[in-house]
Amino acid sequence: MTDDLAMMTATDLVTHYRRKTLSPVEVTEAVLARTDRCESALNAFCVLDGDFALAAARESEARWHTGAPLGLVDGVPTTIKDVVTAKGWPTRRGSRTSPAEGPWEVDAPAPARLREHGAVLLGKTTTPEYGWKGVTDCPLTGITRNPWNTDLTPGGSSGGGAAACATGMGALHVGSDGGGSIRIPSAFTGVFGIKATSGRVPVFPANALGNTVHHGPMTRTVTDAALMLTVLSEPDARDWFAIPYEPRDWRVGLDDGVRGMRIAYSRNLGYAEVDPEIAALVESAAQVLVDLGAVIEEQDPGFDNPMEAFRTNFISCLRPVVDAVPEERRDEFDPGFVHWVDIYRSKGADDLLAAQDVRMNLGHTMNMFLDSWDLLLTPQLPIAAFEVDAEVPAGRGMTSWVEWSPFTYPFNFTGHPAASVPCGLTPAGLPAAIQLVGPRYREDLVLRAARAYESAHPFQMPPQPGI
Repeated sequence: MTDDLAMMTATDLVTHYRRKTLSPVEVTEAVLARTDRCESALNAFCVLDGDFALAAARESEARWHTGAPLGLVDGVPTTIKDVVTAKGWPTRRGSRTSPAEGPWEVDAPAPARLREHGAVLLGKTTTPEYGWKGVTDCPLTGITRNPWNTDLTPGGSSGGGAAACATGMGALHVGSDGGGSIRIPSAFTGVFGIKATSGRVPVFPANALGNTVHHGPMTRTVTDAALMLTVLSEPDARDWFAIPYEPRDWRVGLDDGVRGMRIAYSRNLGYAEVDPEIAALVESAAQVLVDLGAVIEEQDPGFDNPMEAFRTNFISCLRPVVDAVPEERRDEFDPGFVHWVDIYRSKGADDLLAAQDVRMNLGHTMNMFLDSWDLLLTPQLPIAAFEVDAEVPAGRGMTSWVEWSPFTYPFNFTGHPAASVPCGLTPAGLPAAIQLVGPRYREDLVLRAARAYESAHPFQMPPQPGI
């Protein structure tokens, strides 16, 4: 347990509140002070509402004083990504084409559940325009930076939440993931992020990308993510894609370990190229799980790279966003966003149906594969963080973010739960991560294995003085 109030976990904060050894007000003040120190270097927030947060903290303090907290995260400083609607704050989705004026009267399910459980909402975190790419910059809010090295990207599209998480600007962070947008920035910044089974966390308003999009936790520990998932997975009738509610606390069984767990280890899914320094860290992480009692065998799941089918579906679904804006305002968009929409403008119904056919076959393949395994382990990303203000790393011959994130988008297509688990630092001092993918509805297995690894190798956060 740290003495730094801003870096305390949600789990520890709630314990302190219950014992009356800390108050939500002093913790929120510490987090806002950390934000004052770090925000100018990182640009993690597009809305920061300190007055609102402090008022909510005072209300929480009064509830804890009388022994009547609202719920599981009462008084815990929390952020919301700016593609997720939150009452009282603009939701501009990183776009100058989105109006700032309200009224903003609707909470999406994630902030609604968090408010019901007493969370102290700090504000909204940055995103690329409509979450379209795996790095976080946009014409509306500028460039968000990585706390490990501010010359580098934190990834995206939940890059603001990841940067805030790693530096103590909140304990709990709501991200969204339509192709890796929780897991990519979690890997680049060294925090834990999980995309649950499709439909586990209700989403509203409906996204153009349908049920490939997930809302979920980004935290500094696995236990906090399990706590947060318990809150976020509560039912909301507005999401007709949602799966039946499973009334459970995802922290139960979290420390049961991996002894006897059967894990398939795929170094590259059969098609990806992985930098040697990342591959070495992933190999070491796999050995840690073996040492903890897991049975690990090398085995690819047996599908071809679905990148083109994913990109066809992803970009075609975002095309109406661009087409809804008058031609004379198109220059307000991120040029890269419009560029890729225009490239895929010729795709028609046959192409989308073919992409859906790839998706259905991929889902079937993964269901059958995980019928024989408890988990699949892969690298999370094949590279470490690269320079800011670029969609792709220089000198690699890449043209699009999906080319350097081959391990993420397949599991948006299939809907299987997948988590990014920090697994150490490269020789350059940058975070790397493994990905754990579980059978549908088995977030418990993903969280257990992640927690087992974390217990042996606690996650490192960036050194604060460098920011």
